[in-house]
Amino acid sequence: MRLSRSAPIAVSAVLLAGIAIAAAQAPSQPSPSPSPAAPAAADPAGGSMTEEEKTLYALGLMLGRNLPSWGLTPAELEVVSRGLADMASGRTPAVELNAYTTKVQQMSKDRATAKAAAEKAKAEPFLAAAAKEPGAVTSPTGLVFRSIQEGTGATPAPTDLVKVHYTGTLIDGKVFDSSVQRGQPAEFPLNGIIPCWTEGLQKMKVGGKAKLVCPSSIAYGDQGRPGTIAPGATLVFDVELLETKPRPATPPRPVRTPPAPGASPVPGTYPPPGTSSPPATSPAPSPAPVPPPAAAPSPLPTPAAAPSPAPTPSPAPSPSPVP
Repeated sequence: MRLSRSAPIAVSAVLLAGIAIAAAQAPSQPSPSPSPAAPAAADPAGGSMTEEEKTLYALGLMLGRNLPSWGLTPAELEVVSRGLADMASGRTPAVELNAYTTKVQQMSKDRATAKAAAEKAKAEPFLAAAAKEPGAVTSPTGLVFRSIQEGTGATPAPTDLVKVHYTGTLIDGKVFDSSVQRGQPAEFPLNGIIPCWTEGLQKMKVGGKAKLVCPSSIAYGDQGRPGTIAPGATLVFDVELLETKPRPATPPRPVRTPPAPGASPVPGTYPPPGTSSPPATSPAPSPAPVPPPAAAPSPLPTPAAAPSPAPTPSPAPSPSPVP
């Protein structure tokens, strides 16, 4: 999984409607069986399902991936299923969807907040125990850092690219992500990931190993990651810093300018619309001594002055936008 931290996204009625529309491409019947003659999809592990049924079952998994933060009871899940089935089959809904958009958003927010509070309370004893481990240091942000093996190389700067091996676990020990299991180190800019990592890796040197215990405030916050990390979850990372290097500077994007009025394009400037390369150079005609028409807005980042038109019966085409 990526370690970047994005802004929270509330589950809204618009999202649920989109999910239902996606589900509408599957058979309208609630059963995943594509036809009465197909075997029943009785085994969630896939033992008795056809490939088509497995695909439909996977669709159900994808649709349900965003629902754990709601903490739905079995009865509530049944009501949600009815709404999904009605939308997917084209039946008349029991409520007006647009009228409930705000209520869905508020319920999503309230339930995520309650779930996050419960997760934080559950993590308090774990954080306290981690802070008492030998060599553990708790920073003002709440990060519990413990060096496992001191490195001998460079310490990364905040803007460096770092290469690491890591394993991420929940407080119950469940692995939710691991570059070690993938067999491929991860590389990313240190200032483009969760704050826990940005802070923790700057306490390490290349060749070192450390354990980072990250409260939710410096991990994935109250939004979590649907299907993987609960809202408000505390995370544990075992990290090995393999390499650090300065992040390459992004070269400035060249600003191209359109050719002068009547002049043939030259390499590096805009070709005429409809051509893939500039035509051969030809003498530039003199501009016609007539008042210029109003110029079209330029698509360039910095608009240039409006050129006088060439002596043709139709206005000169606008330059192509920057690629």
